[in-house]
Amino acid sequence: MSRVAVVTDSTATFPVGSDTSSVRVVPLQVLAGESTWTDGEVSGRDIAAAMREKQRVSTSRPTPHAMLAAYEAAAEQGASEVVSIHLSSALSSTYDSACSAAADAPVPVRVVDSRTISYPLGQAVLAAVEAAEDGEDGEGVERAALAVSGASEVLLYVATLEHLRRGGRIGGAQALLGSALSIKPILELRDGVVEPLERVRTAGRALARVEALAIERAGRLAGEGGVLRAAVVHLDAQERAARLQESLSEALDVPVELAELGAVIGAHVGPGTIAVGLTGRP
Repeated sequence: MSRVAVVTDSTATFPVGSDTSSVRVVPLQVLAGESTWTDGEVSGRDIAAAMREKQRVSTSRPTPHAMLAAYEAAAEQGASEVVSIHLSSALSSTYDSACSAAADAPVPVRVVDSRTISYPLGQAVLAAVEAAEDGEDGEGVERAALAVSGASEVLLYVATLEHLRRGGRIGGAQALLGSALSIKPILELRDGVVEPLERVRTAGRALARVEALAIERAGRLAGEGGVLRAAVVHLDAQERAARLQESLSEALDVPVELAELGAVIGAHVGPGTIAVGLTGRP
């Protein structure tokens, strides 16, 4: 029987208490001012503080060498195949690093572009782990991950588009640049790309609209037969995010996770960001 190892990157967000002991997580790098950290060594809150102090913050992908080391370690521990699941290739070249490393790996590697980020990425990884534990081969594990990432939604409220613009991750939301300061953008991840959804006046109205959209889309995912899972993730916006979590938990009648964005994603969206991640797992 094939033994499949699951690899991902540090932008994946997992529910509290999830068993991820079998997952190999390859970290991205975060640069703030003159310092460089491995993602996980510095929190999203630390990066938010650096951004508020006007420090220049950027990120870099894992090197192909770092990816290859993860694949080699998996092979050394008995894996005959690897499924490597990563954040959207439209937002990071992490996927490219994985593809490059896969060519030199000692065992076959299936590199999966999840076309998503954060919580839905974490859910796709957990689905892959379950499939591997159930004895699926690499193709089956990949299929399980894609089934979840393909049935996912990400809605974002950002306090400003400036951080997305600086990092080159702004996608179709470029069209909103130059809007009046009172206009608050609501964005979505559409086929792995950040796209504009609506424009609302004031942060309060924007978050109310994010809640309404999340409820609507959760209903659609649940109607397609999946088991709904949801999370509110934020960067330096604990109180507002907690209120949204409570409201969504009541409206959806499912537990809604509350988590802080990691340093890498946080570096590109900026302080004050609140996002809702939804998946309809088979």
